[in-house]
Amino acid sequence: MKNKLEVYDPPMCCSTGVCGPTVDPALVQFAADVHWLTGQGIGVERHNLSQEPQAFAANETVKAALAKYGVECLPLLLVNDAIVSRGRYPARKELARLVGLQEEETPSLYTAAVAELVAIGAAIASNCEPCFKFHYDKARKLGVSVEDMARAVETGQAVKESPARSVLALANRILKGDQEPKSLPVVQAGCCGPATTAPSGGNGGCC
Repeated sequence: MKNKLEVYDPPMCCSTGVCGPTVDPALVQFAADVHWLTGQGIGVERHNLSQEPQAFAANETVKAALAKYGVECLPLLLVNDAIVSRGRYPARKELARLVGLQEEETPSLYTAAVAELVAIGAAIASNCEPCFKFHYDKARKLGVSVEDMARAVETGQAVKESPARSVLALANRILKGDQEPKSLPVVQAGCCGPATTAPSGGNGGCC
């Protein structure tokens, strides 16, 4: 039988406190964590002091905590009728531990070999010959296959060529009269020397 979590919240406008114009991010996160717990088969009950004062009075453990610490002890979290946390909303990992769950962690796919493949693709996209040689050597030492490195090269090349294809298509559309813009985009700085004639309002040109 799985453990049961009871949450005794301080006075709030609604059952979760995630309403109104200013919402406490901690309450939003806790509501998501509670939803996750229920998805794991954990029974969860929440009681709001402003809406369910009778629930607080009916639980001797909660009533004793309020008598000793006052409302500052809220929220109170009980697992199987025993207080496991007071005065704060625990994060998901702590909640999982408190109710006897082990939160599954998604293993990272970003290994050293993957990092080198990413670097090889970036080297191609940035036309960096020393970078490619360096990361090719590291990938080879890590046992990365030539086929995988070739795929990384193809991806980097595709990324590099994409903006070139786009600007060429734009130029062809404009030159063929398929697109007649009222004004071309203003270039703020020249990429290969100042323009002989800058567009209206511009500070320079491109070639």
